[in-house]
Parts: sequence; C-alpha cells; structure tokens
Amino acid sequence: MDAELFRRSRTETAPGAVHVPDWLGPGPQRELLHACREWARPPAGLRTVRTPGGGTMTARQVCLGRHWYPYAYAPTAVDGDGAPVKPFPAWLGDLARRAVTDALGADAVARTPYDIALINFYDADARMGMHRDADERSDAPVVSLSLGDTCVFRFGNSETRTRPYTDVELRSGDLFVFGGPSRLAYHGVPRVHAGTGPPELGLTGRLNITLRVGGL
Repeated sequence: MDAELFRRSRTETAPGAVHVPDWLGPGPQRELLHACREWARPPAGLRTVRTPGGGTMTARQVCLGRHWYPYAYAPTAVDGDGAPVKPFPAWLGDLARRAVTDALGADAVARTPYDIALINFYDADARMGMHRDADERSDAPVVSLSLGDTCVFRFGNSETRTRPYTDVELRSGDLFVFGGPSRLAYHGVPRVHAGTGPPELGLTGRLNITLRVGGL
C-alpha cells in the first residue's frame, strides 16, 4: 500500500544503472505509442525473432536505424521481409540524450548520436531471457522506456546470467538507463502483469523501446 500512497522515487539499481519512475507523462506516452504503431506496420514491421538454435523469442520486435537479428545488425530486415529498415528519427535521439542526462548526468551523454531503436512488444505470455546488449560497438548508455502493462525487469551483473540480480517493477512511462560499469550487465523480463497498463493509453500488452548508439 505504501507504494501507492507515496510517489515512487528515482533509484540506482547498480553503478551506472538508474530507474526513473513516471518519466514520461500521459501525453508523451500516447505520442510514443502512436509512433510505435506506425513503425510496427510493414514493410520491415513487427516480426517474430528466431534464434540460431531454432527457437523463437516470445516478445516480437521491430527495429529503427539498423535491424537487429541474433547476433548482429543489418541495414535490411534480413530475418523478416528483407525490406530496408525504417529510419531512426532525430526526435528519438533527442529523447535519448535527455533521458541519459536526467538519469546519469550530462557527462554521461554520448558524443555520437543515438541511431538505433529496438522495440519489443510483450503480450501476457511473453518473456525475455537474461542477455547482454553486446552487439553494438559503442559503450554509450542504453535507454529503456516502458509503455502499457507493468513488468518485472531483472537486472543482473556483467559476469553471469545468474545471481546477483535485482528485480525492478517497470510501469508505463518509466525510464531505465544503464551505462558505465553496468553497460554490459545481463538483464531480462521474467514476467508481465497483464491488464495493469493505464486504461486511457489504450494498449493491451507492454512495449519496451530501447535506444542505443551503434557505433557501426
């Protein structure tokens, strides 16, 4: 009950990893959701990601700027319809820089512009196993924005997929930034709480928008 009576506070989950609750207000959330729906349309739209071992990721994905596939980047949707990836808009780069400044300070903002977005859609049964964002050549902080249903975000360490890790509740509008010593930390989503998103947003499920500097 205390969590509902009092405003959630900014938390440093690990060195260089910061959770900022309610960073996006209702209006910006609606605008970002509208953009995600447009990006998810074909060509190079929302797709199911297949792993080299023959499995499939339960969260579906669409990319901007560069197309990610396990475990590299390409200019086209090589594991989808083959179409050129949609461009990364300048306003997303501005949003990423503001997010890093608010979470980690101006000194943590990368000199190279943000140029890649990976947008994952989770339905009630989707999960994301523990992994590292290690396919970029830049060590600039990763910016993660949440829309829709609340999830359990598991943030670990850079050495192993197992403990120690910390479970963080990410709600619609929350920001999570990780860089510096936490840039290559393992992280994942073991659970999505269906039906917990703000009704006025009009989203069934969860969207996670991660913004990166590729350095490619």
